[in-house]
Amino acid sequence: MKTLSLKLDDEIFADAEKMTSKLNLARNRYINEAVSIYNLFNKRRLLKNQLTKESKLTSKDSMDILREFEKLIDED
Repeated sequence: MKTLSLKLDDEIFADAEKMTSKLNLARNRYINEAVSIYNLFNKRRLLKNQLTKESKLTSKDSMDILREFEKLIDED
C-alpha cells in the first residue's frame, strides 16, 4: 500500500467527513473507494471515446461493403 499526502478543498473534506461518519467508514477506506469508482468511470469514458473514434474511421468502409452486398442480393 502506498502512502499519499493529499490536500482537499475545505468543503470537499467536510462532506467526506460527514459521509464517513454516516457510513461508519474509515476516511482512508472512503477515499480508496472514491478513487476506485472514479478510475472505473474514466476507464469507461476513455473506452467510449476510443470506440467512437474507431467507429468513425470504419463507417465509410462499412457502408461501401453494405452497398456491395446489396448489389449482390439485387442480382439474384
